Amino acid sequence: MSITIFGSVNLDMTVSVQHLPVAGETSHAGSFQTGLGGKGANQAVAATRLATCPVKFVAAVGEDSFADKLRADLEAMTVDTSHLVTINGAESGIALIHVDESSQNSITVVGGANMAWPDEGPDADVFKGAKVALFQLETPLDATIAAMRKAKAAGATVILDPAPISEGHMDALIAQADIITPNETETAAITGTMPGNFLEAETLAKRLLAMGPKLAVVKLGAKGLAYASREEGSGHIDPYYVKAIDTVAAGDSFNGGLAAALAEGKSLLDALKFAAAAGALATTRRGAGEAVPSRAEVEALVAG
Repeated sequence: MSITIFGSVNLDMTVSVQHLPVAGETSHAGSFQTGLGGKGANQAVAATRLATCPVKFVAAVGEDSFADKLRADLEAMTVDTSHLVTINGAESGIALIHVDESSQNSITVVGGANMAWPDEGPDADVFKGAKVALFQLETPLDATIAAMRKAKAAGATVILDPAPISEGHMDALIAQADIITPNETETAAITGTMPGNFLEAETLAKRLLAMGPKLAVVKLGAKGLAYASREEGSGHIDPYYVKAIDTVAAGDSFNGGLAAALAEGKSLLDALKFAAAAGALATTRRGAGEAVPSRAEVEALVAG
């Protein structure tokens, strides 16, 4: 039994500035940092930290020095890099991030090797033995759909985090998913309606079920979440109240936590509570992968 994550890995390059630069402006930064990024990598860190089973991270890097840095950063967070592939002639993915004094940011992502997967996606063997397979949308859509089909054929429960939202292929992507976990903005993009409260979110989760999944979870940030299941009805999970300082890692920690909980056979409600606690705790510290809480912290918050 294992978890397989197919997704992106980036080198984040972050500068702190007084204000976000405008066109034609040259500004001085107060600091510069590099770090591990990409939704796939963040979710791999979360699943690795929170799961009791092996986690495979399937991602691509380029033929450059950044690849060595990314591999070392993943290994420092105990993520298995044996399924990290090198794309010949490609450059590793990077994200250029400006953050101003009010915590507003602007981000430019160069997908690089992340977007160089062939249409057939990764080899089917990476999903062998996987109980849960987790996907996001920072890899080519055709490759992602092909990978989701391979995961389903291998008997894995397929989770789709539809982020960043895509203007095309959404019906085909959702049709391959057993579980879909959009936030409010992504739910609105898919359904045409922004959820304003639990009741509206629950209604929209039911609408998402009609598109193919067995479970739809609408993440409402600090307001909790709503869900609809084909087998276990619908409802909502109240938020865990924490002192949030940075929401960057919340969604990825939620999805990594959900994959971990389902892989070990937790019930639906217990899995959603575990995932929600992981997402909440991730907001109490800064960063992406480094903000993911430990399993002990999540279990303590769930226990109250």
